[in-house]
Amino acid sequence: MASTDQNDERGRLAKLVLPGGQEPDPRFTLANERTFLAWIRTALAFLAGGIALEAFAAAAFPGPLRTGISVLLIVIGMLISAGAALRWRSIEMSMRQAKPLPLPLIIPILGLGSALAAAVVAVLISLDQ
Repeated sequence: MASTDQNDERGRLAKLVLPGGQEPDPRFTLANERTFLAWIRTALAFLAGGIALEAFAAAAFPGPLRTGISVLLIVIGMLISAGAALRWRSIEMSMRQAKPLPLPLIIPILGLGSALAAAVVAVLISLDQ
């Protein structure tokens, strides 16, 4: 006779990514997914900004500086994307294990990255005048 254990109903990938613990309330899991998607939208904005800067700002910045800023924006977008995935998993694991939620390390990355990018752009604009 087949077992009706909740863990038996989960797929192999789900068991690999989120081993053990109890299945959390679906509302919390869905809220965690929405937060993940919001971080992904932010990451995509940084990626698009980096690509747009390289493609359309040739008159505003010299080539090497423009490329450097573009790469910085793209790298920040990649870090935010990776951080979002790690954060999603750590929150999901915390909920499954009934532990406190972890501190969000992705927020300082975003804050520092945004401040750094803005500072570089401000300096370059002030040098251009």
